[in-house]
Amino acid sequence: MKKILISGGDGKFSKALIKINKKYKILTPNKRQMNILSRKSISNFISKNKIDYFIHAAAFSTPMSQHKIEINKSIETNIIGSANVALCCLNKNIKLIYISTNFVYPGKKGNHKENDYLMPVNEYGWSKLGGECAMHIYKNTLILRICMNDDYFPHKSAFTDYLTSFLKKTEAAKITLKLLDKKGVINIGGEKQSAYDFAKKLNTKVKKNKLKKKDKKLLGKDTSLNIKKLKKIFK
Repeated sequence: MKKILISGGDGKFSKALIKINKKYKILTPNKRQMNILSRKSISNFISKNKIDYFIHAAAFSTPMSQHKIEINKSIETNIIGSANVALCCLNKNIKLIYISTNFVYPGKKGNHKENDYLMPVNEYGWSKLGGECAMHIYKNTLILRICMNDDYFPHKSAFTDYLTSFLKKTEAAKITLKLLDKKGVINIGGEKQSAYDFAKKLNTKVKKNKLKKKDKKLLGKDTSLNIKKLKKIFK
């Protein structure tokens, strides 16, 4: 049985991976057991365990507005921490799967392809793109730019004029585990639709809302993904 090491094991996406997994042995060390801010900590954990795949899901993500405030945390966790992971995987020749985001794209016209121009929507997107840089240098890497949301919709309202490619975390996790041996960059998302149309399928009581100026600045207008490459893989 092949072994997967997942950073950020307490996160919702990691838990989704664990929940749907039926094929691999999964290790999810806590921060005390493996801290991505310490290259020595990562290296020590890897040395003690024979790892086939490293899914790097640990990140400072939400609320995205906090990346303007907690700048040190954003840089240290998402950029430096990711570089540490890449270096340790390089030294041990471990396949690395980096969980990135659709927010690395400009978010203006949507339908973003993997080779499109990159200009992150917000500071969170920049921090994740910073992490991607190390992954592009280490060639034994798969970068997954995922547009996902929880399997439930926790908010009272959703934007009718914000277009995206939301996919439930459980579905994103299923796809991720099927792509472990791929390399390069792959977009993962669902059909292009408004955030409201996605939300109402999960929560019939969700109310309609419109993007305000501050929302457009933070989220963009259309962060939908072109997933033709993904569909071709699963043909």
